[in-house]
Amino acid sequence: MRNGQNGNRHVLVVDDDPTVSEVVGGYLERAGFGVVRAEDGPAALAAADGRWPDLVVLDLMLPGMDGLTVCRELRARGPVPVIMLTARSDEEDRILGLEIGADDYVTKPFSPRELVLRVESVLRRGAAAAAPREPVAPLRAAGLEVDVAARRATKGGRELALTLREFDLLGYFLRHPGEVCGRERLMREVWGWDFGDLSTVTVHVRRLRGKIEDDPARPRLIQTVWGAGYRFDPEPGAENPAPEGPGTEGRAGHG
Repeated sequence: MRNGQNGNRHVLVVDDDPTVSEVVGGYLERAGFGVVRAEDGPAALAAADGRWPDLVVLDLMLPGMDGLTVCRELRARGPVPVIMLTARSDEEDRILGLEIGADDYVTKPFSPRELVLRVESVLRRGAAAAAPREPVAPLRAAGLEVDVAARRATKGGRELALTLREFDLLGYFLRHPGEVCGRERLMREVWGWDFGDLSTVTVHVRRLRGKIEDDPARPRLIQTVWGAGYRFDPEPGAENPAPEGPGTEGRAGHG
């Protein structure tokens, strides 16, 4: 999406640093986006109530109401893509941001041009997911069913509450059973990104396991192949994978 296609897109930029807000907003406006700026959480929520944004660029460290709280409040009001701005030292908060539904994050200092590319990528992915498609038979395996057309996923007939990215990730796994999928491949083919922090994939796999595995601490469906990536096993064998604690997926090539 370039200038002519971005003109009807509305981005809410939330940052208490006026310099960052102006630079980010300026680059987005030059890319053709409509931009509204807010300097804190209450102002951001008020702006969203006034006009619901197509995407929010949200600083994690805001005075008073922090970015995580703002993200939760926005998610409670309706679906909206969120890209978080974080400091490099805030790794735990970045992970938490992804876990509560942020679509991406960019660490400070960052390239405004890269941020614009991230914004366009997230919006493009969301538009592709919402676009009408030819009828496709639901994907089924291991008691899971993914109805791509209806954007609905179930396990044993019970509907799963999946985010947009979790839904896409599950559908991808069901389309590639038994294949080892590295994090770079998943980021490229599920997220549509050729760049970005691969821990984004790790967090989403962890969240997805929490929703489809009988015991997420001992996953049977989405298994880690150390040093290579993940493999979806619709009919898990007798092997007993080791429990996975926090951060274990970051070893051996970040599989």
